[in-house]
Amino acid sequence: MKGYLMVDREWVPGEDLFLESVSPENQFAVVLEYDGETLYFYAVERDMEGPGMRVLDALHIWQRQQDGGREEPNGRTEEPDEGREEANERPVRLQVFWSRDWQKCALVIDGRCHAAFDLEAHGGYNINEFPPPNEHWTHGDRKLTDEIIDRLF
Repeated sequence: MKGYLMVDREWVPGEDLFLESVSPENQFAVVLEYDGETLYFYAVERDMEGPGMRVLDALHIWQRQQDGGREEPNGRTEEPDEGREEANERPVRLQVFWSRDWQKCALVIDGRCHAAFDLEAHGGYNINEFPPPNEHWTHGDRKLTDEIIDRLF
């Protein structure tokens, strides 16, 4: 991926997570948040006069399964294991890349791009195409493809 690697860290699925990456060149930022059930990637616009942020778009990345198994953020599925504790689950590598013009941003998990925002063109793309586009941001197809990744990065 061409651009700037701004975040590179491990995360154990199941642990709380709030990760922010801010563009140094404009008012845009992205946030990755896990609340114990769902992992979302947000495009946000910072308030240049204060600490506030406005959410522009949200992309679903991962949902904890109700049966005790888990669909990992990297796309693999594991069966329930009664002996496993959340703290002992396998960590995944989270990376956030920004394009060289600071107008595009991508979330990469274990080497695979899961979501991308084109902040200039108001586009949000992810693997599972959920949630549907909102009325003020992404219009049209939300499916993240290799062609979109190549075009953005």
